[in-house]
Amino acid sequence: MEAEDQLIDRITKAVPSAAGGARLQGRLGPVVKMGIGDDAAIIVPRGASEWILTCDAFLEGVHFLRQLHPADSVGYKALARATSDIAAMGGLPRAFLLTLALPDALDGHWLDQFFAGMKRAARALGVQLVGGDTTKSPRVFISITVLGEAPRGRAVLRSGAHPGDVIYASGRLGRAQLGLELLRRGFAKSARRDRALRAALNQHLYPQIRVELGAWLVRRRIVSAMLDLSDGLSTDLPRLCRASGAGARIDSRRIPCAEIPARAAGKLRGLRLDPLQLALDGGEDYELLFTVPKPNAAKLRGAPGYPQLAAIGEITREQKVLLVDSAGRARPLPSRGWDPFRK
Repeated sequence: MEAEDQLIDRITKAVPSAAGGARLQGRLGPVVKMGIGDDAAIIVPRGASEWILTCDAFLEGVHFLRQLHPADSVGYKALARATSDIAAMGGLPRAFLLTLALPDALDGHWLDQFFAGMKRAARALGVQLVGGDTTKSPRVFISITVLGEAPRGRAVLRSGAHPGDVIYASGRLGRAQLGLELLRRGFAKSARRDRALRAALNQHLYPQIRVELGAWLVRRRIVSAMLDLSDGLSTDLPRLCRASGAGARIDSRRIPCAEIPARAAGKLRGLRLDPLQLALDGGEDYELLFTVPKPNAAKLRGAPGYPQLAAIGEITREQKVLLVDSAGRARPLPSRGWDPFRK
């Protein structure tokens, strides 16, 4: 492993970075008074905005496997998943801090690819690296703090849903979990020649974060509550309901589920994958789950990616989360999504 100063210089050159007084993107965006190169970054806010801060850890052996996940995916996803929390509040991501701990052996091609993936994510999300920390570790450890902004007083919380609000989800749910199952079973090479396989894998390896949609919903004051689906619908929807002091009733027939590619169906048959179960319990989709008062529903037609939005249920007074099956029967929805502490 190279010396720390050399590693920092390598990171600064490889990832879009602010090393001095560079203006971040956006008309109301903050200005970096001091970025990489001193003990800490200094950022000066501009305009009538407020900051949103979030952090996220990405650990080898917990969130990714070095022998399975491409290095560029690790770099891309580490930043993308952290930024999803900004999108979930309707904010625009602006800057990030990177803590990176590496084994001695990872100083060549793997690291180059890691930075290439992070650079791709930074450009797609419009963020700049402004600082962080580096150290040595037996395993790869990544922690990212993202700074975002929203118009003052307009960031959307989980706690604003009211009975009667319509529950919406963006995108097809369960695709990331399906992508992981495909990756585990060696479909990465086949995906180069099969568009459906590639699309399924990419949602796991290179998730698309709904920054534009979240910001659009906030600017137009359409939504009452929102979060990102990082741990699965069956786990994240109850979190929104608890924060709002309400319940929910969702219809299994209206949940947009992942489609298992035909080329993989035979090999995956033994797993008995159920698209609905993937949609309910599969994590890392990073789609948006949000609630809309019924009078605002018509305004959604102008939303970015509107054809991919699905009304899947309604907020209720009774503080229970119910799933209606194909026969019209309602039953409690068990929380079976991702939980690192579940035994």
